[in-house]
Formats: sequence, structure tokens, C-alpha cells
Amino acid sequence: MALVTPTVAQINNNIIAQLEATLNQTIPLVPKAFNRVLAKTLAAVFVLLWKYSGFIFLQIFVKTATIEDVTINGRIVSPLKEWGRLIGVGDPIAAVQAQLTIDITVETQTGSLASGTQLVNSATGVTYLLVGSVDLDAAVVQGLVRAAGDQGGGNGAGTIGNASVGDLVSFANPIANVAKDTAVAATVVTGADAEDTEVYRQRVIDRFKQRPQGGALLDYEIWGEEVAGVEKIFPYTGDEAGEIDVFAEGTTAGFPPDGIPDQALLDAVAASIELDDEGLASRRPAGSFVNVAAITRTGFNITVFGIVNVDNLADVQVLVTSALEEFMLDRAPFISGLTLGPRTDTITNAGLSGVVEDIVSAANGTFDGINFTLDTSGSLLFTYSLGRGEKAKASNVIFST
Repeated sequence: MALVTPTVAQINNNIIAQLEATLNQTIPLVPKAFNRVLAKTLAAVFVLLWKYSGFIFLQIFVKTATIEDVTINGRIVSPLKEWGRLIGVGDPIAAVQAQLTIDITVETQTGSLASGTQLVNSATGVTYLLVGSVDLDAAVVQGLVRAAGDQGGGNGAGTIGNASVGDLVSFANPIANVAKDTAVAATVVTGADAEDTEVYRQRVIDRFKQRPQGGALLDYEIWGEEVAGVEKIFPYTGDEAGEIDVFAEGTTAGFPPDGIPDQALLDAVAASIELDDEGLASRRPAGSFVNVAAITRTGFNITVFGIVNVDNLADVQVLVTSALEEFMLDRAPFISGLTLGPRTDTITNAGLSGVVEDIVSAANGTFDGINFTLDTSGSLLFTYSLGRGEKAKASNVIFST
């Protein structure tokens, strides 16, 4: 039986009908008649209770629980977060502020820079603060800065605070004895956006399906994916006894375009596998040695032949390119006993053709076929299976008549 919330009008009419049946008389049609006013008032109350009950019903399922704070009997709760805490996932991963090492050119070697000195990246509008004082005792000295603000009014947390080696970060105000511009020398902490609600929801659902097992491969996946900026962890038994090989994939927002993490994120993953939330080395089993590395991306050239009879060829080509790129980025290695859902570790000519077929047929057109090759080889492939820590990408999508 479907649970459908009735409208105020339906409940109002039902109350009127019951009153008429009970009183054995017709209630006057005048809108301000006592019984009609009473019916409308009660109908509004019943609808409110009905909707409130429906809302509470949705909170008993992780898939439909809200992450918004709800006040009930004076207590503020977030149903989805409560589910996460109950199963051991904790709260959603908060945004992380980037920390960078900068090279400061010293014009006069005397004095020092005070902790908290402001710098600005003019390209992004992000403000950074110097962490700790820096003595100006060499021609070039290094300082550590942390993202602290942005043009959107935030605190600089997230991928917006990231910068590449060589990018310029300038002092917000003229500083004696140093050049105005500094150059980014290295990334110490990679900025990462706060975890999306639906990503967090799926993480909670996955934890219900996959419980910690005291050092099994699943545990390394759980520990690694707790790090902000990590999209996916692929753990394997190492070649040597007691070794675990962990491959980390970063978010494409934090590491565009392929999600290849930097060393700072890999170090954070290694630390998360070693230490629990309270900083105690109580996670990795004592007899295991963990190797953490970045995933690899294998590029493919894809050629689509003979798209005809479509209304707008250019638009269809854009859609096909986007769909093929998304399809390839979604391919992932299969780990027995760990991977959930259908396998996506094999790339086939038929699978790629199906992606194109859906778009071209929707545009009332046809196409002749498709082929794909490795970037490093011109040999045609009909199937390709991803290996350990290997993911795919569409390097080029080519259209041929």
C-alpha cells in the first residue's frame, strides 16, 4: 500500500462528511460556518502531523536520512551524521586548508618576518598566513604558509587554496628587507573540499555492507578513505610476506584532471593507516608493512566512425566525447571480496560502442563503429583489463567519416 499524504482539502472534506453523518444534517455552505472553520483547522493540524510522521519515517533509513540539523524536544540532531557515528564512519570529512612552502627573496639580510604575515595569490584571491616566524638570514629563505581566506568569504579551506610549484604569492603589504613576490616551492598539505553529502551517505551505506575485520584489505580501504581529498583506495596483498600495497586515487577537483595524488596526500594516507583519530598507533597490524603509492592512469585513443543523420553533428560529438571520457574515468580495478557492484575493470569495444549508441540513437542518427588503442601503441584492442592500481582515461576522442 502506497503511503500518500492527503491534502488539506481532502481531510477538510472528510471531516465535513463525518460531521454531517454524525449530526444527520447538512452543514451550511457559508465559509464562516462554525463546523467548516473547525474542519479546516483540524485538517491543517492533521496534515502537519502526517508530514511530520512521514519525515520521521524517512530518518530510519540511511538512504533517505537528512544531514540537516533537526531540533526535537530541545535536542539538535543530524540523522545522517548519527547513522555515521553509530556505524563508525564519524562525521563528514571537513574541508582542509592548503599549506605551502614558499621561497622568500631577502634583499637585506637582517631581522625576521613575524608569524601571521599576510600573503595573497592574485590569481585566485586566496589569502595566506605565515606559520611561525622566519629569520631573514640568507639570500633566499623558506617559510610555511596556510590558506586563511578567500574571495567568497570563506576561510580558504578547500582546493581553492592549492597552488603549483612556481606560482607567485605576494605579500599583502610592503615588507622591509624582502621582495614583494614569493614563489611556491612545495605543497606540504593539499587543500581538499568538504565531503559532499551524497558521498558521505554512500560511505555510511558501504560501511554497513563492509564491516572492519581486524587488518583485512577492507580495513586499509576504510582507513585510507578517511583522508580528505581521497576518492578511492585500492589495497592489495604485497609480493613479499606481510606487505600491503595501497594505491590512492585523489579527487579530480583536488588533482585535476586525472586524480593523481601528490606526495603530501600519500603521506596523509600512510598516517591514517598507522594512526587512529586520537593519534594512537592502533590500526595497522604489527606484522604488516604498508607501501602507499599513487594510482596510474593508462591513456587510450578512441575513434568513432561514420556518425550520420543527426540534427546537429557538432553537439552530438561533444556529448559523445564527454560520455566516453566519463566512461573511461569510471573504470576501476576489481579486488575480489572488496569491490561492490558490477565489475568495471574491463574495457571492451562493445562497451564503448554502447556508450556511443545511446547518444547517437537518441539524436535519431547512426554510426558505423568504434575502435580504441593504447596511447603508446597503434595496435587495435577489443578488450583491456586493468591491473593493480591502474585506472583509465580517454586521451583523445577522434571522429572519422
